[in-house]
Amino acid sequence: MNPYVLTALLSSLGLGTTLTFASSHWLLAWMGLEINTLAIIPLMAQHHHPRAVEATTKYFLTQAAAAAMILFASTTNAWLTGGWDMNDMSSPIASAMVIAALALKIGLAPMHFWMPEVLQGLDLLTGLILSTWQKLAPLALIVQTAQAIDPLLLTTLGLMSTLVGGWGGLNQTQLRKILAYSSIAHMGWMIIVLQYAPQLTLLALLMYIFMTSSAFLTLKTSSSTKIGTLATIWSKSPILTTAAALVLLSLGGLPPLTGFMPKWLILQELAKQGLPLLATVMALAALLSLYFYLRLCYAMTLTISPHTNTFITPWRVQTTQFSFPLALSTVVALGLLPMAPAIVMLV
Repeated sequence: MNPYVLTALLSSLGLGTTLTFASSHWLLAWMGLEINTLAIIPLMAQHHHPRAVEATTKYFLTQAAAAAMILFASTTNAWLTGGWDMNDMSSPIASAMVIAALALKIGLAPMHFWMPEVLQGLDLLTGLILSTWQKLAPLALIVQTAQAIDPLLLTTLGLMSTLVGGWGGLNQTQLRKILAYSSIAHMGWMIIVLQYAPQLTLLALLMYIFMTSSAFLTLKTSSSTKIGTLATIWSKSPILTTAAALVLLSLGGLPPLTGFMPKWLILQELAKQGLPLLATVMALAALLSLYFYLRLCYAMTLTISPHTNTFITPWRVQTTQFSFPLALSTVVALGLLPMAPAIVMLV
C-alpha cells in the first residue's frame, strides 16, 4: 500500500477514536465510530484475497448495523429526554439498545459470531489493530454509559462472553480464531467488573492490549497461522518460542505473569461485592481458556514436528522485521505482576 495512503488511514483511525473519547454528545461519538470503521476497511481489504474481501464485507455489515442501532437509540433517547447528552440516558429502552449495539461493535457474546470469521480472513497486523485499537472507542462509550445500564444485563453479557470465549476456542486449529475467542473472553472479564470498579476494566484492557500485541507480533515474526506451524519454530528461534509460550500462559492468567493481575483483582472485587458464586463461575470459565493456551504451548515447546510437512517450510534467514514493539510488549506481558501493589494504589 502507498505510504501516503497508509498514513492517511492510520491518522483517520486515531482521529475517529480520539473523537469518540472526547465527546459527550451522541452524534459526535457516532461520527467518531464511523470514521474508525471506514478507515480500517481499506486496510482489511488491501490483499485482494477472497477471504480478506469476505472478512471486510462481514465486518462492514456488522459495524454498519451497530452504528445504525446507536443512532436509533440516541435519537430515541433525545426524543424522550430532549437532549443528546451521553450522561442523560434515562430511558431504559434506549440504554438497552445502546449496550446491544456497542456489544456488537466489540464482539461480546451473544453478538460475537462475526469476530472469529473476520479475524480469520485478515493478515496478522490488521488483526492486531482489530483486536486492540478498534475496541477502544466502543469500550469508552460503554464505560461512560455503564451507570444507566441494567446491572443484570451487563453481568449476563460478561458471563456469556467469558464462557463462549472459553468454549469456542477449544477445538480450533487456526491461531487467529483462537485469538478471536481469547479476545471475546477478555472482553467478558472487563464488562463483568465495569459496574463495580471501572478502573479495573481499564487495567484489564491495558494488560490485554500488551499481551495480545505480543502474541500477534510473535506470530507475525514466525509467520505462523496454524497450530501445525508452531511445532516448527522452536528450532528456528528458541528464545522467541520460550517467550511466546510464557505470553500465552500470561493470557491464560497464570501467576507469576502479568495476566494474573487483572483476573486476581477482578475476582477479589466480585467477592467484595458479595458475589462469590459469580466469581467462582468466572474462575472456572478462565480454566477453559487456559486449556487452549496450554494446547498452543504444548505444540510450541513439547513437540517435534514430523519430517513430512504438509506446509511450506520457511527459509531460515535472519528476519528484517522491526522487533522493538515485540520486545517491549513481551516484557510488559511477562513482568508486571511485582508492580501489582503500586498499580492497585493508583487505581
